[in-house]
Amino acid sequence: MIARRALLAGAALAPAFLSLRPARAGAIWDLADQSKLIYISPQKSDGDLSRCKAEIWFAHLNRHLYVVTPPDAWRAQAIGKGLDRAVVWVGDHGMWTQSDAFMQAPNMTMTASLATDPSTHEAVLATMAEKYADDGWGRWGPRFREGLKDGGRVMIRYAPPS
Repeated sequence: MIARRALLAGAALAPAFLSLRPARAGAIWDLADQSKLIYISPQKSDGDLSRCKAEIWFAHLNRHLYVVTPPDAWRAQAIGKGLDRAVVWVGDHGMWTQSDAFMQAPNMTMTASLATDPSTHEAVLATMAEKYADDGWGRWGPRFREGLKDGGRVMIRYAPPS
């Protein structure tokens, strides 16, 4: 049985906990500016997470997250199948196959769509070039750029819930 005092104390604290929700979303964007990786898992039609997850390079522009990926990757195929919701975790926790620590990181359910505008591609690639200059961008940057031109890669935009 819950004591009346405990119930009243919990009710008094509830607004404070509810007010933290927007701060958590703000923390996602702060972390996105600092982190080198995000982890993505598309949601299946029943809302469960896909078994396919990935740690991946990304760019954060205007409260959207962008990735460049092969078109046959599940995160890209899911969009084509109408599965446009994905959970995105922010932070660097190593390879997802070696640990599920990333699942404790700040996360947000986002809406995925293909980003096809060439000016968006350029802005994202410029952001990535700066962010990953010391992490192999000299090797991967041209692959991303050429892949976006010849269809060997697609760009996905992850937008926060509206």
